[in-house]
Amino acid sequence: MNTVEFTRGTNGKPAASAALEDCLANTIGLDGSCFFGYPLIATPEGKYFVDATFLNPDKGVILFDIVEGQNLGDYADRQDDLVNKIESKLKLHKDLMKGRKLLPQLHVITFAPSLINLASHAQEDYPLANEHNLASLIQSLEWDNADDEIYRLTTSAIESLSSIRKSRSKREVTRVDSLGAKLKKLEDSIATLDYRQNRAVVETVEGVQRIRGLAGSGKTIVLALKAAYLHTQQPDWRIAVTFNTRSLKGQFKRLINNFCIEQSGEEPDWTKLRILNAWGAPGGAERDGMYYEACRQSGTDFYDFRTASSHFGGSNRAFDGACKAALSKINKSLDVYDTILVDEAQDFSPSFLQLCYSMLKAPKRLVYAYDELQNLSGTSLPPPEDLFGADEEGNALVSFAGDHQQRRDVILQKCYRNSRPVLVTAHALGFGVYRAPPKMAETGLVQMFEQPALWGEIGYRVHTGDLRKGARVSLERTDETSPLFLETHSSIDELVQIIKFNSEAEQNDWVAQQIEKNLSEDELRYDDVIVINPNPINARERCAAIRKTLFGRGIQSHLAGVDTDQDVFFRSDLGSVTFTGIYRAKGNEAGMVYVINAQECDGVGAGLSTLRNRLFTAITRSKGWVRVVGHGPGMDALVQEYAQLKQHQYRLDMVYPTDAQLSKLRIVHRDLSEHDKQRLEQKKYNAQELTHALETGELNPEDLDGETRAKLLALLSGNK
Repeated sequence: MNTVEFTRGTNGKPAASAALEDCLANTIGLDGSCFFGYPLIATPEGKYFVDATFLNPDKGVILFDIVEGQNLGDYADRQDDLVNKIESKLKLHKDLMKGRKLLPQLHVITFAPSLINLASHAQEDYPLANEHNLASLIQSLEWDNADDEIYRLTTSAIESLSSIRKSRSKREVTRVDSLGAKLKKLEDSIATLDYRQNRAVVETVEGVQRIRGLAGSGKTIVLALKAAYLHTQQPDWRIAVTFNTRSLKGQFKRLINNFCIEQSGEEPDWTKLRILNAWGAPGGAERDGMYYEACRQSGTDFYDFRTASSHFGGSNRAFDGACKAALSKINKSLDVYDTILVDEAQDFSPSFLQLCYSMLKAPKRLVYAYDELQNLSGTSLPPPEDLFGADEEGNALVSFAGDHQQRRDVILQKCYRNSRPVLVTAHALGFGVYRAPPKMAETGLVQMFEQPALWGEIGYRVHTGDLRKGARVSLERTDETSPLFLETHSSIDELVQIIKFNSEAEQNDWVAQQIEKNLSEDELRYDDVIVINPNPINARERCAAIRKTLFGRGIQSHLAGVDTDQDVFFRSDLGSVTFTGIYRAKGNEAGMVYVINAQECDGVGAGLSTLRNRLFTAITRSKGWVRVVGHGPGMDALVQEYAQLKQHQYRLDMVYPTDAQLSKLRIVHRDLSEHDKQRLEQKKYNAQELTHALETGELNPEDLDGETRAKLLALLSGNK
């Protein structure tokens, strides 16, 4: 069966490239990966683009010199130059060398589909092909000592990820069975991008592109590499990368910088490629942000957080209101950027994406990446047709229907950060799959995807039952979407632990003791550990006791964004353990994650979906092991839910809610501000008082006027 996967970058030779793709796709028994316009190579003469690179586990690396038209030029010289450049690139990777010999086999072919009479042009030892002889020519190529591991390492080197994805600092391990050794092996195993990630990085869409995926599916690295690739290909373009979590800024800068240096031999031009916070403020380039720049370019009033909060309401309403106010004054395209890439789009209201769209030159290249369940605001992004509106004739400005749908709407199914037990635990607790139904409720579910098919898109399959509304279904991860190597290094009981303590002090002592052990015995580094307090409001207060204990034992720590600059998350330079609230944790990851005071992620009624999303996000920061700890009765439900999940062998077994139940869940567990919650509680209390008065006879139904009685009966029966 033929399984060649194509990634279509730009090489300036569209017709001949299409012919090559057609030939490779129709060569029986051929598999591998083919990149057009990739990789990019730094040379003394400047950056160099390979027309096409084909990787095959039996043949090695086949480089294509593509000729558009019939003029071959000095194709032998081009072939020599091409092989020498790629060989020099690969020889920089020690794992690909044995002594002075390069282990992967390199071949080169000049592909000229418009050339009919090849024999009159061919030179000995310089293969020349068109559509008629390419298949037989490839068949004749050999790799004498073909090796799966060398092939994997070669793929990583071609993708330029082996150095880009390296740890922040060198990992030293002395014991093969320590947590540090296991983490090193994990990091080495995730050195290549899969086909969907590659395609999302290299393929450029003339318009809007959406990248969806689970936590840990590589959305951030894909966006960073895409920004760097576009910048290297189009150095004159103005490109912006923006995001919600300020601590992501350093990660984006490191990834983009490494990629550009490896590809072009030069650092990025940071005046052309900008990494901007979403909001921003006056005070120079470092404080700049997308919203602030939109206001500056359009001459509209700028609202800082305090002013926006007083005008539009606190929390997420402030930024949404500020963006809407700016949009209302912008009546034409601002034409500031050629491309804008937005990470964590689930945390932004539609108005921010619309503002980004308004800042783009035609053809409006906007790339936005998001994870539906990581949304901490309780809202959901609408489909692109609704998100970006319609033109004067009523046609949607953006739609993913049509020939290029797969390129416009990329779904990253594989999770490379969380093992199957960790990810399914996060989903089970995030959705409340095994939560006991509250009194008088039909289901214990906290929230659920509106469209059941989305479970398949994010890498689950049906184990038993039927994936439709109102039906019972059992869902499980596949080995394809949750690679086994992520979980086989440790037992499940080591990967995930959910523990209830009798008191906060007991919890804190245990966490401090475990962190000390991680650093002294388990060979984990300081930046392998994150301690997350899910409640963003009291993180400083709740983390203080553990930090004090650690300090007494000679272990430094910091509260991200409080003890550090707002754009800094890890302090690898100082040797310091990161403590954080949930918002700054987003987008970051570590080998060992402690989620403390998890009892605050349970409850009933309004705001519960947000609390469970915080728990989901905290758990999915772990690329190795996770400890969810808490105290008091609030932890009982979480411990029970996890026990149920284990009994179901880490499958999600549930009756999928109906449309009516989904609607009710959205109302019951909706997000409310603290002020609104207090008002709701007061009204609920008043309702209880009314009920009690009617029960005791203190108040008779007849004491209520007829209209009020009728309204009460209608509302309580659901007939508004």
